[in-house]
Amino acid sequence: MLLWNTTVPPLDLDGFDEHRYFGERAMDRAHDYSQGARAIWLLSTAATIATLIVLVRIIPPRAARLGLGRIGSAIVVGMLILVTLWFVALPFGLASLWWQHHWGLAPFDIFSWLVAQRYALAVGGAFAMLVIVVVVGFAARFGRLWWIAAAPVFIVLLAALVFVSGWLLAADTTAIRDATLQADVTRLARAEGVDDTPVHVQDVDDWTDQANAFAAGYGPSTNVVLWNTLLDGRFSRSEVNAVVAHELGHVKRRHVVKSLAWFALFALPAGLLVAELTRRRGGLQDPANLPYAMLVFTIIGLAAAPFQNLVSRRYEAEADWIALQTTKNPVAVKELFRGFERTSLEEPNPPLLDYVWLEGHPTIMQRIAMAERYREGRR
Repeated sequence: MLLWNTTVPPLDLDGFDEHRYFGERAMDRAHDYSQGARAIWLLSTAATIATLIVLVRIIPPRAARLGLGRIGSAIVVGMLILVTLWFVALPFGLASLWWQHHWGLAPFDIFSWLVAQRYALAVGGAFAMLVIVVVVGFAARFGRLWWIAAAPVFIVLLAALVFVSGWLLAADTTAIRDATLQADVTRLARAEGVDDTPVHVQDVDDWTDQANAFAAGYGPSTNVVLWNTLLDGRFSRSEVNAVVAHELGHVKRRHVVKSLAWFALFALPAGLLVAELTRRRGGLQDPANLPYAMLVFTIIGLAAAPFQNLVSRRYEAEADWIALQTTKNPVAVKELFRGFERTSLEEPNPPLLDYVWLEGHPTIMQRIAMAERYREGRR
């Protein structure tokens, strides 16, 4: 209940017609783009599951012949799984990049796109291998109760990863060069009580034309990063300030730490489910069962995605509300989200499948409605 609680007041967001804010042609373009993006996601997800099913069948007899010991075999099998999944996902990643390029949202620069993912791939791969070693080692030591001992280790590992990512994700950034923007950032941070939060700019226009910003890390590693595409003239000074206030709102309400706490709440039941399902095949002390565990984990992730997105949307709405309270400029906030429809081709009201499984933010119309209600409340 503490994690679920937010500062957003009850707001009636119904009764807003997207046709008041967007033209028919713009909505048709966003719909067509989203249909293609959704198809790529569905095919990628199906390919991942199919690949894991194949690995479940072909890896066990070969793992038994490795002769590298339990941990050595686990590392080899884990690397095989990760590399295979990466190659399977690669064509869909390229298809997504081409689809964005086709709709004018990104250049089709494969090399720059791959370079932009290097930190996520390296850190994510290292984290996955650590998890695999812990799972197999603890399963051998504690048997069917390995998940009780392993869950705290997973929490510590993820907390360390998120902490370090605050610096890693800000590694290729520069200081804000615009003195006016820097003054606005300082003022907004002071108003929200997070005036020690660094705000940087990241050059991303070599692989995307979409505008974005994010907050990463916690404690000393906290950083807010603005993409330079947000500062290329397509958004007004007031709209950029709304984005800055939104990201600082995440810092103010400690949403990164709260997300870690949600993971901690679900680590034990998820570990129990994986342990019980894999136990029927001999347990995870046998590295040959790692593909099956990965398949179970993937399905759990798909099943949990709607709730994860629900929590994310709640925190994003809270950051929107803090931005409104800080800037006191609902018109700029409304125009910002109208701009996101143009620069990212986001559907104002996406289909239910997208909203439940893919949307970690409120819809554009929900965000516009919040700004309108805030404006009406200040009259």
